Amino acid sequence: MTMRVAIAGAGNVGRSIAQELIENGHQVMLIERQPKMLRPDRVPAAEWVLADACELTSLEEADLAGCDVVVAATGDDKANLVVSLLAKTEFAVPRVVARVNRAENEWLFTDQWGVDVAVSTPRVMAALVEEAVTVGDLVRLMTFRQSEANLVEITLPPSAPYVGHPIHAVPLPRDAALVAILRGKRVLVPSPDDPLEVGDELIFVCTAETEDAVRTVILGADSVERTRNNAG
Repeated sequence: MTMRVAIAGAGNVGRSIAQELIENGHQVMLIERQPKMLRPDRVPAAEWVLADACELTSLEEADLAGCDVVVAATGDDKANLVVSLLAKTEFAVPRVVARVNRAENEWLFTDQWGVDVAVSTPRVMAALVEEAVTVGDLVRLMTFRQSEANLVEITLPPSAPYVGHPIHAVPLPRDAALVAILRGKRVLVPSPDDPLEVGDELIFVCTAETEDAVRTVILGADSVERTRNNAG
């Protein structure tokens, strides 16, 4: 299904999202308020609009109501919250994705502000790139607000109880699913007979309530207490 997507903020993050969506066959409109950031040559297949996405009249002129998805991708959390709220309450956009720039603001990005999915880009990048920091712990990458589910990552240390075992032998809790394995530079779609290896980055979708249970299964019964002790 081809979607019409509006992206507020045409910086590196906004342009990167736009390019990927266009390559997947979607229609993209980039909204940018700074003339110097208006660079249609960078993503020529997108529709470019010079406007302030925090202003209601600008969004009306851009026909935001005709969009399937709005992405608030500016470098300013306040602006992203305003864009999200306007998109949801004034234009009834079905899906709103918002970028979280500062971790301390993440608690604000809820459905009360019109946000369906909050993405902390630096956190995702840090968790996937700086894997040495995350070995042996569960890292929350992203929250899907509507379903109250999270995307979480665990990098397997040598002590993980199911290293060398096939995926079907891992007794995951009910509200958790292993959706991908990052192994070196490869992204693997898990199949039941695939064995887990030391250093694998396991990507799960699970509810917040089952995160401790997932951590316990994947890292061992003492992992939750060990993590809390380290945090303290």
